[in-house]
Amino acid sequence: MVELMLLYWILLPIVWVLMHIVYRVEVVGRNLIPRGRPIVIAPNHISDLDPVFILVVVFRFHRFRILAKQELFRNPFIGWFLRCMGAVPIDRGRGDLDTVNKVTEECKKGTGVLIFPEGTRSKDGKLGKLKSGAFVIAGQAGADMVPCRIIYDTPDHRMRPFCRMRICFGEPIPASELRITDPRHQIKELRALRTRLTNDLEELYRQNSFEPAALPAAEPNPGTEPGT
Repeated sequence: MVELMLLYWILLPIVWVLMHIVYRVEVVGRNLIPRGRPIVIAPNHISDLDPVFILVVVFRFHRFRILAKQELFRNPFIGWFLRCMGAVPIDRGRGDLDTVNKVTEECKKGTGVLIFPEGTRSKDGKLGKLKSGAFVIAGQAGADMVPCRIIYDTPDHRMRPFCRMRICFGEPIPASELRITDPRHQIKELRALRTRLTNDLEELYRQNSFEPAALPAAEPNPGTEPGT
């Protein structure tokens, strides 16, 4: 654990330099990220490098926990690098409640969490349908949720070397509004939270897009509860 923390402190400045050499990065709303309390950052997802870009621009002394799909850890080097950056593998196919509970407990104690509510990468830059895992973790941990929109200035809205990108943070959703106290209303409340975050992420795009109106609004969330 100590060795991984030392590697994190060594790697983060190196990655910061490399990122600013290879990409033209703009950051919007970084001052909106709360300090001194549990937070969950909830970004859209386009590239496998998205979590690294976000951590670099946030640049906190303490590592975040990143929930990353298990498949990324099959490559020994990538797996090592992700673990240094604070990532933990999650088996999306079976829910993996053990990992979710562990990360939730860490978040309660003040560790920031980065989780992609879409659950997978977008192939066309559009925002996909959100799942409920990020809201469950934030609600149970008493954490604020920070909307984050990554926008690439490319024709297909995908990440490319030397492209411009904007990493935009929005007003946090307070922890008090993420807590679900009545299990009988859980599905309804999670649906409302997914809609709220979808709207926040789309508004960040509208306000900060390189090409306004380049992307249509995300599809509305379905009436049934998707998996975590």
